[in-house]
Amino acid sequence: MTILITAGPTYERIDPVRFIGNYSSGKMGLALAAECASRGMEVSLVLGPVTIQSPVFNNPHIHITRVESAQQMFDAAAHIFPHCHAAILCAAVADFTPVSVASQKIKREGDELVLRLKPTRDIAAHLGTMKRTDQVLAGFALETNDEQTNAQSKLNRKNLDFIVLNSMNDANATFGYDTNKITIIDHFGSNAYPLKPKTQCAKDIVDKLLITAKNKLKTK
Repeated sequence: MTILITAGPTYERIDPVRFIGNYSSGKMGLALAAECASRGMEVSLVLGPVTIQSPVFNNPHIHITRVESAQQMFDAAAHIFPHCHAAILCAAVADFTPVSVASQKIKREGDELVLRLKPTRDIAAHLGTMKRTDQVLAGFALETNDEQTNAQSKLNRKNLDFIVLNSMNDANATFGYDTNKITIIDHFGSNAYPLKPKTQCAKDIVDKLLITAKNKLKTK
């Protein structure tokens, strides 16, 4: 089985020394890559700029494409997905990027700096339009309010098979922590899990992925 995993943040450049980013460490995506490889899968990992070290980087079954921006991640994911059986989109991709990038460092002048932003290309939605009936596509939703409603909407709009919900309201979960608290939602219902190490969350997610893939084979 071959699988695409996106992980980490993206950096959207403002000038040669500054960027718009987020707090994603990449830990959840790296845990997913390691879990998939441990089950015999060949993993294509599209990885944003992360600073942590991981045994994943030396695993011969994990093939890493390093990217920085949302557009680079979009291009890599769109190229790789048609050759995979499944994809888990775990990266925290920027929704907006600067309209223009200054070629030189922006100097401090005046009392304010106004940045014009434009939407980035939606990786999950695009892969959802590409998805074949024999492929499994899973996404992540990080929410701060109306968590279940927003995650369910994303599941439907982007043609995902299931979505992993994180809430910023849960203690010791999401960005930077070694633990996470997830709810897996598909078109038939949801399953909430207790707080646990991200390595254990990865097992739960990959279990769901394999069950979904098996069910798709049965219906063919």
